[in-house]
Amino acid sequence: MSSDTQSTAGRTAGRQKKKQKNAEGRMPLADHLRELRDRLAISILALLVGTILGFVMHNWVLHQMTGPICNISSLHGVGARTSGCPNGVLVVDGPLGGLSLSFDVSMMLGAIFSSPVWSYQLWAFLAPGLYKKERKYGLSFVGAAVPLFIGGAAIAYWVFPKAIRILLSFVPSGMAQMIQGTDFLSFFIRMVLVFGLSFEIPLLLVALNFIGVLSAAKLRGWWRPIVFIIFVFAAVATPTGDPLTMTVLAVPICVLFFIALGVATIHDRAKAKRRAIEDPDSLLDDDTASSLDLTPSELPSQGPGPVERVSPSDLASDEPMDYHSDDVT
Repeated sequence: MSSDTQSTAGRTAGRQKKKQKNAEGRMPLADHLRELRDRLAISILALLVGTILGFVMHNWVLHQMTGPICNISSLHGVGARTSGCPNGVLVVDGPLGGLSLSFDVSMMLGAIFSSPVWSYQLWAFLAPGLYKKERKYGLSFVGAAVPLFIGGAAIAYWVFPKAIRILLSFVPSGMAQMIQGTDFLSFFIRMVLVFGLSFEIPLLLVALNFIGVLSAAKLRGWWRPIVFIIFVFAAVATPTGDPLTMTVLAVPICVLFFIALGVATIHDRAKAKRRAIEDPDSLLDDDTASSLDLTPSELPSQGPGPVERVSPSDLASDEPMDYHSDDVT
């Protein structure tokens, strides 16, 4: 065999070995680190591109965020009254205040715009280490988590101006109001995150039920304390702390909790039916004896030679029997 043929065969065998190795989900630590480095680089690049795009449109986004507050006619701020903010409530402090505010908004938009890229990179890095069933559950839960978070963020945007109006109503008459632009942005982002992540709590309960940690029977027995904890959590987690915002956050979470309870109940019933078909004794009480399988099984032969069978007449004979090492007794 020539050297070219040997080298070609060696490369082919190496590619087949590498393909088989990757198919089994095994990878050396150095390859894991290189893959992590590449995926982080792609995610950072996508974040930079999204931030540049966000900087282009950050003025429009700021106007959409500040419009509900700046158009409250009963407020009188100390800032300059402009067409974008007629009451002059929002101001920036210092020579770098405007740049800091614009950069923060651009970063927020960049994280949103690049979320499909960095979320896929995270999933592609973790998926090879999961079983097929775990990957299916993971994709299902991610597909449900995204609309839940968006729904919570939309409710936060709807209730935000109403909550601000309630908070600013406590300003004494004859005094002006001033809100720093960076404080307003951090307050708005915190409220959106609280609402969005709170809407993921029922999905977490469903995930715990699917992996067998939490049963639907326990959730049904705990529903009163859970509803109380939801309202306490809403009162503590909302940045405003007013009853309106607390109720707007707590009521949808309670509705989602009961939906999660229904999903968990359906899953547990289907799981019980499958267990009843596969193992009928699984439904028996602890004091009830299970059925025994008395079907005789054949013993495997030892060795390649034929098995010498013993007849009943030989067992009844008084003469000693000659047992060999290959006999099956």
